[in-house]
Amino acid sequence: MIDTLDSSDFPTSLDESFEMENAFLLETAYEVCNQIGGIYTVIRSKVPSMQKYWGDRYCTLGPYVDPKVSANFEPQEGLETPLAQAAYNLRERGFEVHVGYWLITGRPLTILFNPYSVYSRLGEIKYLLWEHHHISTPAEDDLLNQVVAFGFMVKEYLAELSRLVNETGNQRIIAHMHEWMAGTAIPELRRDHVPVTTVFTTHATLLGRYLAMNDHEFYDHLPFFDWQREANHFNILTQCAIERAAAHGSHVFSTVSDVTARECEVLVGRKPDVITPNGLNIQRFSASHEIQNAHQLYKEQIHQFVMGHFFNSYSFDLDNTLYFFTSGRFEYRNKGYDMTLEALARLNWRMKQAKVNKTIVMFFITRQPYHSINPATLQSQALMENIRETCENIEHQIGEKLFYRVATEASQKLPDLNTLVEDYWRLRLRRNLQSWKTPGLPSVVTHNLINDGEDPILNFLRTSNLINREEDRVKIIYHPDFISPTSPLLKMEYSDFVRGCHLGIFPSYYEPWGYTPLECIARGVPTVTSDLAGFGDYYEKNVGSERDEVFTVSRRYKSYEDAASQLTDFLFSFVQKNRRFRITQRYEVENKSLHFDWGNLTMYYQKAYEIALKRKE
Repeated sequence: MIDTLDSSDFPTSLDESFEMENAFLLETAYEVCNQIGGIYTVIRSKVPSMQKYWGDRYCTLGPYVDPKVSANFEPQEGLETPLAQAAYNLRERGFEVHVGYWLITGRPLTILFNPYSVYSRLGEIKYLLWEHHHISTPAEDDLLNQVVAFGFMVKEYLAELSRLVNETGNQRIIAHMHEWMAGTAIPELRRDHVPVTTVFTTHATLLGRYLAMNDHEFYDHLPFFDWQREANHFNILTQCAIERAAAHGSHVFSTVSDVTARECEVLVGRKPDVITPNGLNIQRFSASHEIQNAHQLYKEQIHQFVMGHFFNSYSFDLDNTLYFFTSGRFEYRNKGYDMTLEALARLNWRMKQAKVNKTIVMFFITRQPYHSINPATLQSQALMENIRETCENIEHQIGEKLFYRVATEASQKLPDLNTLVEDYWRLRLRRNLQSWKTPGLPSVVTHNLINDGEDPILNFLRTSNLINREEDRVKIIYHPDFISPTSPLLKMEYSDFVRGCHLGIFPSYYEPWGYTPLECIARGVPTVTSDLAGFGDYYEKNVGSERDEVFTVSRRYKSYEDAASQLTDFLFSFVQKNRRFRITQRYEVENKSLHFDWGNLTMYYQKAYEIALKRKE
């Protein structure tokens, strides 16, 4: 077995005497202005904190490939800074380079490279990658072609920037690359002795994700994997070779958690120099009652959807209903969806046995291929809207007539309210209700999936008979698309949906960091994580809790059965808490989130840059 790593193995304190004021910082990622996954959130949320230290010496680099980039990027010409001038110089050499501002908080200077603009030189670029670093790239893989072309353009830009800087002064350049898709520039920079200090961060080893999905004893087998053989097996040898070349070629190599650091030693072949945990811009309410007010507001919006989804078949007490959810990339086992379902099935049985008078509505928010939204689900929501509009019209009509009748009649007796409703509205309401009600059970999935018969979530629900029967205490809503205000179903921002829920459940088996539980506590929502998730591991070691704000499922040294039982026990305990406890808990949760504000966590990045500059000297 490999040695156990701990955060104490990695340097964290800053050398106050070490100066970085005479340096540029360029953060490079394929997700700059190009939302693909979690790295987009890392870079975007970190920008304001980085700008506080680096000011106009900070810049982000990314690809110009997203067709929606114009909505996130504002071009700017004529900027008088070496960072922009180097890009302008590349244009004169035939490169398509865009200079401007990323339209996010902080509006950082951003330079975007169109990899297709150098495809005429793609053969030469790929040949040199093989000749210099023995990394072969298949011709038919367009994503890999984009990546190596992008890396070539970044390398050329950094070389041009270093030339300008050397001409105008003695400023140093730090190039921080995130993930293998931004890593191909590093080995070439080192080979050509370009005077640039490089930092490489892997947010998840590429091979680790594949292995964890396919090996139920991944962590036990980790020390014995042959990376090259396994990469060949999964047909990702080129990507893994790029990742290793970037890690070994950088002056400083970092990753986001101790959990991933263990992987890096085996699968990448280098122990990280620094752990750089992920954070968020934590925006707190000034008073505790505002947390509850926001929760109540967004919970009401979820109520409306739940009524439309369930109440045409049967109803339950919404004041006695709790909303649980899980979300993220669809990796059934890695994300802990399997364990979440197992615990929910057990919770349903235990609540019925104990006659717990509460209803749990559990949302699975992920993305799976689908044909369309389920027509019955869509129609039910539309009819619910009609019923609401009709009731509002009746309410308005009764209000006016009631006031007039009471004010004009001498009698103190209240009039019969039924006589105040016109026959038209009575008939319309009756017809809407008759059209809305159905004898069938509410669907567990909101969309028509392409592979309905092979979907593991649906197969588990069928096998366990957790199919939204009226007597079930746990109801399921499987929403195979991400939430947005433009959705015809849950018409909300994801962050607002989170605030409206009572608990987030993320007992991951493989999760290098895990933004979803962090997003929960940042919005005052208790959450479940695991000790195999980078966030859960970090929380246990650095924050800790004697309460239930963040519950960590023990998966590293426990069997699946024991971990599922532990999660079930926690959920059963949680549903029995009273409302006063949950209100207090929401405030406690949000208070804990301050630890993860980028204002506190950017020191880890600053340490990485300090070490890199010292090594470059």
